[in-house]
Amino acid sequence: MDSRKVASELIELSGGTSNIKNVTHCSTRLRFIIKDKSAVEVEAIKKCEGVLGVVFTTDELQMVFGKNVIPVYTEASKIYEAAGNKAGGVVPDEAPAKKSGKAEKKSAKTIANNVVGFVSASVTPLIPGLVSGGMLKVFLLLSTLAYPAFKDASAYTLLSQLANVPFYFMPVFVAYGVAKKLGSTPLYAMSVAAALVYPDFISMLKEGPVTIFMLPVTKVSYSSTLLPALLIGIFACYCEKFLTKIIPGILRTVLVGAGTMILTYIAGVVVLGPLGDLVGGIVVKFFLWASATFGPVAIALLASAMPWLVMTGMHHAVTPFMVQAFADPGYDVFFRPSYILHNMAEGGACLGVALKTKDENLRATAISAGISGLFGITEPALYGVTLQHKKVMMSVVASSFIGGLFVGLMKVKAFVAMGPGLAGMAMFVDPDNSKNILWAAVGLVISVVVSFALSFFLYKDETPAEDETAAPAPETAADAAAADSTISSPLQGKAIALEEVKDEVFSQKILGDGIAVVPEKGELYAPADGVIESVFGTKHAISMKTAAGAELLMHIGMDTVKRDGKGFDPQVKDGETVKKGQLLMKFDLDGIKADGYDVTTPIVVTNADEFTIKTVAEGAVVPGAALLKLEANK
Repeated sequence: MDSRKVASELIELSGGTSNIKNVTHCSTRLRFIIKDKSAVEVEAIKKCEGVLGVVFTTDELQMVFGKNVIPVYTEASKIYEAAGNKAGGVVPDEAPAKKSGKAEKKSAKTIANNVVGFVSASVTPLIPGLVSGGMLKVFLLLSTLAYPAFKDASAYTLLSQLANVPFYFMPVFVAYGVAKKLGSTPLYAMSVAAALVYPDFISMLKEGPVTIFMLPVTKVSYSSTLLPALLIGIFACYCEKFLTKIIPGILRTVLVGAGTMILTYIAGVVVLGPLGDLVGGIVVKFFLWASATFGPVAIALLASAMPWLVMTGMHHAVTPFMVQAFADPGYDVFFRPSYILHNMAEGGACLGVALKTKDENLRATAISAGISGLFGITEPALYGVTLQHKKVMMSVVASSFIGGLFVGLMKVKAFVAMGPGLAGMAMFVDPDNSKNILWAAVGLVISVVVSFALSFFLYKDETPAEDETAAPAPETAADAAAADSTISSPLQGKAIALEEVKDEVFSQKILGDGIAVVPEKGELYAPADGVIESVFGTKHAISMKTAAGAELLMHIGMDTVKRDGKGFDPQVKDGETVKKGQLLMKFDLDGIKADGYDVTTPIVVTNADEFTIKTVAEGAVVPGAALLKLEANK
């Protein structure tokens, strides 16, 4: 894959650098923050080389590349920075973008998507720190189990402090994420968030009632909380903007920062912090209640719903509540177990497909995606395999549900935030219950095995294997006798009525009667014995005259004349005699699609007035299959 070319295409299809506010990436996705959504050609992006899927629910355009994301991001950031921007930063709002035809309707769905996108973007920078801190906690736990005396060593104490930092100072890190998302100054929100976990502040609250300018300060423990910091970050952003507008330019440097911090701090300790803590506590208690009331069914339902949560980004939206559960009551019986069960199911399903399919490309994708899924990265599996095949997705949902039921019955608990994959199994280590990790492992095995078995038995290749369609099927004697009156399919794909072609010249049969095929492979074969009359100068079309006297036009795609021959490789020349099934043209099907062209290929009898034409094919066809029956008019 040419990463530079792909990156350039993605930026162009996203409306250019002027329409992009931010260029970032995660472990599997290239992410653009978009100004004008209407300027983004989503369908064309889906067809670009290497793109496994596209998520575009808010202003963040996410393009799933799996293991290939880093080289594409590297090239995209170079192009972005060459235009005078900073990758990972924010382009000024005044930068020009393509104009939208009409304003986006602010529906309830749009608002909900915006909220989810905001929470997701704000929390995402925190996740690597939580995972790293969780891994260190597990390492220390295992070390003390193997060597109990290590717990009394100063090294254990110091490393424990380090492991606790991402959790204890979580409000500070969340405030940073909010500020970066909103384009405000991170230090203002971070300073206020840090003040909430400042040792002297905590001591004051313990000593008795505290007020600020006669306003009561609610007694709340802010360490390991996220929602208070989210609210504080939002308030700080808008406060900074307001003060910037009303304070004269000469005084802004001095007063905007200090004013933002003071006002945000007062609002934070009096209203925002207590409100966020209250809401977070209520939500966590709700999930714990659901788990306690509905038991294993609640966990099973969440696990089976994970594919759609991942697709919409909702799995990040619940991160604050998952983390708060680790703080109080100290473990997670709901989110983390569900996450890892779904990931195991995705991995198992892909491996089942890899074993079953005869498609070499799909097998390679499924193996890679399956291994990634088992280690906690599901996007390649989800977008590259399971979403593409309904029965495979059913396998994932069913196995996630069954695995969820089991771990729910066994009351499996996760104690630290670790990656939801095989490498994160240590999150289930419980010093007080040695069977906790055992039951977790059994649940994971159930999800993998059930998903593997179901996908293996349910999956079927949707098209014939490569060796079955590489060349047209040979004619029988009966076929040969009728060759002069039969037009066979020149393509592998789906046959549709000519009236369905999205071009009036063809759909209204201005050039003649016939049929069309939506190709699945870039090879065009001779539909009958005859002579090539013309290979068009732009190579996108071929005309021939059959032995029966029918004059045929085979036009590959709509408006493909604009490609000026790019991606077309004729295998014959004008005046050449050809046999039915002979290869006439090779063409870059994926490239034509990626450039946004409709690849529907009409096969038209241009002297249709000399024949009575009958369509004999519909739906899936292979080269050599009968398309049209011709009867000469007397």
